[in-house]
Amino acid sequence: MNKFTRYLRRIVYLEDDIERGKAAAAIKKNIAFRGPNVIILACAIIIASVGLNVNSIPVIIGAMLISPVMGPIMGWGLGLGTNDTELLKNSGKNFLVMVAISIAVASIYFLISPLRLNNPTELLARTRPTIYDVLIALFGGTAGMLEHARKERGTVLSGVAIATALMPPLCTMGYGIATLKVNYIFGAFYLFLINSFFIAIATFAVVKFLGFESAATDESRRRRSRHIVAAALLVMIVPSIISAVGTIRDNNFAINAERFVQSNKTIGSSYIFDHQVNLEGRHQTLDIYLAGEALDYTAKQILLRNATSYGLHSDQIVFHEEAAVQNFNKNEVIRDLNEHYLQKIQDLNQKITELEVELAKFKNAEKTAAPDSGSLPAKP
Repeated sequence: MNKFTRYLRRIVYLEDDIERGKAAAAIKKNIAFRGPNVIILACAIIIASVGLNVNSIPVIIGAMLISPVMGPIMGWGLGLGTNDTELLKNSGKNFLVMVAISIAVASIYFLISPLRLNNPTELLARTRPTIYDVLIALFGGTAGMLEHARKERGTVLSGVAIATALMPPLCTMGYGIATLKVNYIFGAFYLFLINSFFIAIATFAVVKFLGFESAATDESRRRRSRHIVAAALLVMIVPSIISAVGTIRDNNFAINAERFVQSNKTIGSSYIFDHQVNLEGRHQTLDIYLAGEALDYTAKQILLRNATSYGLHSDQIVFHEEAAVQNFNKNEVIRDLNEHYLQKIQDLNQKITELEVELAKFKNAEKTAAPDSGSLPAKP
């Protein structure tokens, strides 16, 4: 057991591959937003906005790879972990500059863009943060800080930039401002705050774990920092847990609704030809579109009781019977269908006859041409 424990310790031992001073310098270097960083940020925001506008995931990924938004966030975590008040102020100021530039550029793009979003799935995905976003940001930030701290860097930072997805929420906020959609603005803003905060918290935790040199030794300041972190954690994580519960509930409802529809495609002389699951708002509903014979009260009650076995409530089922008819005559429908398909068969037979005539003409032409080709005089 001791041998195995020593082996595990040797695997996770970090000291030989860590350079604290180099990591702190690299983070501080990337905090400021001025000169090329501002232009790069604006370009990345436009690329991400185009990607969201056309629902193109590769374009969005490309924008996240070139974006410099991680600097102030990790700088804030480093300042908090080393009790560096000046670094905290500088990171906070540049963070606000970065957010302002991003939102302004995205808003202008969506205001002047000729493209209109018919199904903005990627934008909608950035308006409902959950506990899963917390986990992604937390572990992504941890990986990013460890990558900064190790002697030889690889491609981890690029992966962190993609996974934590800081750019799309900012672009979604710009879209919400341009189209005056408040739910987009606040949902995306909360998601961006969650990503940013937990990347910073992960940075703070790694800095503490690796024992970075503290800029202040005042114990009261250290306690104040811990209290700030605890309060912010509570404010950020509780709403995200509530949102995650809502997401799980919506997902379960959609699955149960699909199972219910597939098991009840036909009800007597009626059938479900289409359905729609609505998850907007607090009340989930399943719209059922019926054709054939209109359902009477008893048939509807039987169907609603059956829905409860799939976890659906009767008030969540909405019937649409515009395509159904009263006094449905099954024999008449069968006769109409037979006449329809009989006409199709006759049309196909007519086409086959025409093709056979053409084929016969072609064969006769070949037979006529064959003797002519054989009667040619032989060469001497």
